[in-house]
Amino acid sequence: MIVGIPKEIKEDENRVAITPAGTEIMSAHGHEVLIEKDAGKASGFENAEYAASGAKVLDTAGEIFNRSGMILRVKAPQPSEHAHLRENQIYFSYLHLASSLELTEALIKTGSVNIAYETIQAPDGSLPLLTPMGEVAGPMAIQEGAKYLEMAQGGNGVLLGGVPGVDPATVVVLGGGVVGLNAAKMAAGLGANVHILDIDLERLRYLNDILPTNCFAVMSSPAHIRELLPEADLVVGAVLVPGSRTPVLITREMLGAIKPGTVLVDVAIDQGGCFETSRETTHSEPTFILDNVVHYAVSNMAGAVPRTSSLALTNATLPYALEIADKGWKKAMRENDEIKRGANVVNSNITYKAVAEIFGLAFVSADALL
Repeated sequence: MIVGIPKEIKEDENRVAITPAGTEIMSAHGHEVLIEKDAGKASGFENAEYAASGAKVLDTAGEIFNRSGMILRVKAPQPSEHAHLRENQIYFSYLHLASSLELTEALIKTGSVNIAYETIQAPDGSLPLLTPMGEVAGPMAIQEGAKYLEMAQGGNGVLLGGVPGVDPATVVVLGGGVVGLNAAKMAAGLGANVHILDIDLERLRYLNDILPTNCFAVMSSPAHIRELLPEADLVVGAVLVPGSRTPVLITREMLGAIKPGTVLVDVAIDQGGCFETSRETTHSEPTFILDNVVHYAVSNMAGAVPRTSSLALTNATLPYALEIADKGWKKAMRENDEIKRGANVVNSNITYKAVAEIFGLAFVSADALL
């Protein structure tokens, strides 16, 4: 199969879908790899490294879309790229369709085969291609939150860990999955008092066992959230419903109970966000202030550390990309339920039920197309 890697064009997206080491393995499987010039540059991978690993470096994304049977990407196709996609062409990336009817409808029109990293799901319920970026986004949520707590950035001037004789900050983490766990570990390591909330009692028991004593695992409910918000200096939204829109846990009305200068970091913004007042921001303009509360809602947080993120992403995605390229999408889905669960829009059909339900559109099981 011809596998194409166009350069990412979403604003401030510096990651690349595959490293030269990954390209070498893909080429060893007999696949032709085409990569757009400078696609890996921001992640620290030069064109010469890709060429040495067996890839052909091309000048334009158009050439890559036209020649490739599968597009391997970090982010969903941008509006200017929709016309490049064609029937039966595979597009394998993060899609987050539940937050965008426009993108969903555009992919339906192309007839392409769209497989989402974020809905590939292992038998134990884990999301193997979301996990590495969650392991990046969790600590980054705390890193960025600590930065924007500085008064010069609009925050309330609190140091996360405090100092001798002065109380540390209070951090509230909504969601105890991969992002929430890693955020809590980072915040606790800096000395903050951390409350991590989840609705899964078994998960709370696990979190209680492994997190340090300055972390408190709490059953999530609207009442508990309202109780904690007046104490919070930093709130991290780390809730995930696989493939569906994130539930709103903090409403506009609740902002009135939050201290001025508190920072809200909405890691769930890719799936619509878990704060009612969130709107997507960028690395160049990462925050806005509403009702004296600082909002940070960058949808591609991991793009700020592209070297780490691209290496981690390739480690996770390459086995699945290889299987799809080796077998073709139909055989790969028939033989691997994890890949089949990744099918979101296939040949003009919505094949992920949560996406269809969000928009009130028809759902067709992937099995019916195999």
